[in-house]
Amino acid sequence: MKYFVTGATGFVGSHVVRLLIEEGHQVIAVVRKPEQAGALAALGVTLVPGDVTEKESMRAPMQGVDGVFHIAGWYKVGTRDKSLGELVNIQGTRNVLELMKELEIPRGVYTSTIALNSDTHGKLVDESYHFTGKPLSEYDRTKGIAHNEIAVAMIAQGLPLIIVQPGLIYGPGDTSSVRPTFIKYLQRKLPMVPDRSAQSWAHVEDVARGHIAAMQKGRIGESYLLTGPTHTIVEAMQIAEKITGIPAPRTHVAPGVMKGLSVAMGLLEKIAPVPQDYSSEYLRITAGTTYIGSYAKAERELGYQPRSLEAGLSETLAYEMKLLGMSV
Repeated sequence: MKYFVTGATGFVGSHVVRLLIEEGHQVIAVVRKPEQAGALAALGVTLVPGDVTEKESMRAPMQGVDGVFHIAGWYKVGTRDKSLGELVNIQGTRNVLELMKELEIPRGVYTSTIALNSDTHGKLVDESYHFTGKPLSEYDRTKGIAHNEIAVAMIAQGLPLIIVQPGLIYGPGDTSSVRPTFIKYLQRKLPMVPDRSAQSWAHVEDVARGHIAAMQKGRIGESYLLTGPTHTIVEAMQIAEKITGIPAPRTHVAPGVMKGLSVAMGLLEKIAPVPQDYSSEYLRITAGTTYIGSYAKAERELGYQPRSLEAGLSETLAYEMKLLGMSV
């Protein structure tokens, strides 16, 4: 099969591409700078210069493919410049899906997120859940618009699309804000963690396999949560301590305190830059929030089988410890 992939140089996309190549598929990837994507070229991926924000750059390479994986997305929570949220998550998604329709591509998988639900207030939601409140971050907001107003709307118009919604994605090579947290922990520089904040932890390899299963087995028009076991951040750090022997932070910051700090940082941000992991937005999404969802449907229909957090963190922390020159 021949597949067109956006976001192929990213954390999830690179794993999806590798697995597709290993299965013997042909992969065409649109990348902004092909000369900097040597790892993909070495796998046998056909690299095409282009960008999801430039619709016509994707038209020729998408023509005649058997399926499209739209994985590209902007996810930098806490940054000052949030313009790429609109440009990549909303306009980029519109560009890719419109081309799918115009070129009559028979099947596509769009990478959404459980973050469009924002805080579920302790409820383990499924694909039927529909969030109607105010999003907690620009990422939540823009992915929500892309999911509901573009992807779902175009499915209703006949677009042969399947949606996948990963949880908190982690693993070796992570490029999100999760990685710096674990590095600080390993360096014994993480003084505290938020209390009661919980995530459904999804290892990147499992999420990548879930994407391919969605393309091959998913039902057109359906969404699948590609999450994993649900743990609070406190629990995750306790698991990390069991794995490494490095003490987990003993100070757990209450949600009310986190919210107060978020407001204070919001005032400070108006006059001076602050570190990303201390931004008002970042503090707000970790103030006792629960970004959690059930993967039961994906398990039932796609054969999706996420690993335990213990197994995933053992691999991830060993990888980071090796990079830091620490004994594993």
